[in-house]
This record gives sequence, structure tokens and C-alpha cells, in this order.
Amino acid sequence: MTLAPYACHPAQTRGRRHPQAVTPDRDAFQRDRDRIVHSTGFRRLVYKTQVFLNHEGDLFRTRLTHSLEVAQLGRSMARALALNEDLVEAVALAHDLGHTPFGHAGQDALNDCMRDYGGFEHNLQSLRVVDTLEERYPGLDGLNLCFETREGILKHCSRANALSLEASEPGGVGRRFLDRTQPSLEAQLCNLADEIAYNAHDIDDGVRSGLIRLDQLQEVEMVDRVRREILAEHPGLDDRSQGRRLLYETIRRLLSAQVHDTVAETRRRLLDAAPAHVDGVRLSPPLVAFGAAMAQGSRALKSFLLHRLYRHPQVMSTTGAAQQVVRDLFQAYRDRPQAMAEGFAARSAAVPDGPEAAAQRARVVADYIAGMTDRFASREHERLSGQRLFA
Repeated sequence: MTLAPYACHPAQTRGRRHPQAVTPDRDAFQRDRDRIVHSTGFRRLVYKTQVFLNHEGDLFRTRLTHSLEVAQLGRSMARALALNEDLVEAVALAHDLGHTPFGHAGQDALNDCMRDYGGFEHNLQSLRVVDTLEERYPGLDGLNLCFETREGILKHCSRANALSLEASEPGGVGRRFLDRTQPSLEAQLCNLADEIAYNAHDIDDGVRSGLIRLDQLQEVEMVDRVRREILAEHPGLDDRSQGRRLLYETIRRLLSAQVHDTVAETRRRLLDAAPAHVDGVRLSPPLVAFGAAMAQGSRALKSFLLHRLYRHPQVMSTTGAAQQVVRDLFQAYRDRPQAMAEGFAARSAAVPDGPEAAAQRARVVADYIAGMTDRFASREHERLSGQRLFA
């Protein structure tokens, strides 16, 4: 496939932090994708919460299945726009590597634990995983990914953290948050594919769980319009004997509508901005986006899911227990670093005494907890506290 001039071309990558020889059979972004797939952090995603905890059902999405769906949507749109599919896939597969166990509940708890030590951002943690925490190569930490992949992984960043990144890597992935420029089109595309994916699969998981009903989604005009179109074409599809066909067809059409809208709106913006190369993309306004009507529909759907699903009493009941697990683990490991796995205990012991020692040791604990799966965190909590908070 011929790439557009404003796409990221692997032969023109800004390179890796540690130079490595090229290989004859794979380009730079293909190698990044493969490194991510073979990483420890990627395998852990299969047991990390998306919305429902891992033990609550076998068919609910996890961080792994979510990442695969983002990659599929991203590749489809990248092909339509003549962007680099391999880079899109690499970013999509790595974008959630830094998520804690127990989803956003765990993240919020760990951020609170770290509030005096720089806080915790899951996007920055994803970058830490691929830059530092993976230990797969002799002589260097991390996966040594290309700049463009790392740029896409870090889709959000506070100014304080951007300044810290800039100090350690001048002109690197933190620079754009200070200059207020944009990342590559591939990175922008992954960001929107992430939103499209979780809107759709959270509907599926919410209905499957019984916490929301498909007929309640009539409150969202975009969803209700699709539902009415389907029933006009397939009368009787809402009969219970038809199983989940109406739900699946609704989700399929919602996904298609959002993908087609994104491609059309992005083409329109590219025509207006006319970037000649990837650096022109970075100096342009955001170019990958929904059209105005779809953006409004997406906001309405997210509001519905927030109030009807994410804040449902049954979901919230697990949130408190999940946050207690994270807080208790953080305190336990702060008090007894030797209770962590050997490598992390050694990292904590190696921190020299001084004014930054407390923050550095706390970061080791945060790294350890963030890398846990739901079930490992639950077992560790039971081992250290004697309490069983989840069945």
C-alpha cells in the first residue's frame, strides 16, 4: 500500500533512544508492534479490568480485548486514509499497558496514594512500561521503541510531567505538550479509535451484565435512530426469541457510522490543512475527528454510559473494594518493601538516602502495583492483610 505524504514513513522515523541496526524483513514500526505483542505487560492485559472485574464474567471485555478492538478499528481507518497501519496497530496495542488493576478505580486510588510523590497517570505509566520497566534486552531497559510509537502511547500528559520528560529527553515525546502541537495522524487516529471502541463495547457489556437494557438506550438519539432503522428493515428483531441480534446489529451499525464519519471528516480537514508531510501535521490543528453531529452523538452516549453504567450501584459497590485493595497494598509495600517481588524489592533497597528517597521508593511501589493483574492484586492483598474482599 502506498502511504500518503503526511503519514509516518518507517524509513523516516525519528529513531530509537538506543540506536539499533535495521532488519531486512521488518520495518521499524513492524518491529515495535512485535515487541509489544511479546512483552510481559501486554500479556497481563488479559486479566485487567475494563469496566467489569475479571471474576465477574468470562465474556466481558478486558484491557486486552479492548486493545485488540482498538487496533482493528484503527487499522481499518488507517487503510482508508493511507496512513501507516503498522504504527497504528503498535500504538493501539500499547496504549493501555500502564493501566492499574481494577480499571479506573485502581488508577484513582493509586493516584491518591502518590499525590505527594508526583501522582500517577496511566498514560505516562504506559510510556514507563515500554521505556523502562520491561526487561527483555541486554544492556538497556524497556522495549526501545521508535519515537513515533512512544509519541502515540503518550496521548495525555500534565505540564509537570511534560517538563520532567523534556529534561530527560530534550525535544522528545514530552515536547508537544509544552509547545501545544499535535502528534502524528496515526496517534490521533488511535485516540479516536479508543473512544469508538469503548463506547460500543461498553454498551455490549452493560446489556450483557443486565445493568442496562437496550430499550433504555432510546434516550440516546443516535442509538435510537439506528435501532429504529434496523427494526424497519427487520420487523420482529426485538422479539426475545431473536436473542441478541438486535443488540449486535445496533453496535455494528454504530461502529460503522462512527468509522465512516471519522474518515470523511478527517479527509475534509486534511484537504483544508493540506499538510505536505508529518511535521506539517504536527503544526496543524487536530485533523482526526468526528464531524459536529457525530461528536454530539458521542458525547450523549458517553453521558448515558456514565450515569447508567459506570455509576450504577453494582459497579460502584466493587469500586470501593478495589480502591481499598490498592491503598492497602501501597501502604503494606511502603512499610515492608521486601514483601514485593525480588526485582522491585531490590530496586527499592538500591535507592540512596536523600531528599528524593521517599518519592523514588514510592514510585517503585507504584510501578509494582500498576503492573499487577486484578487477581494477583486480590491474592496479594489477602496474603498481606488476611482479608478477602472479592469472591
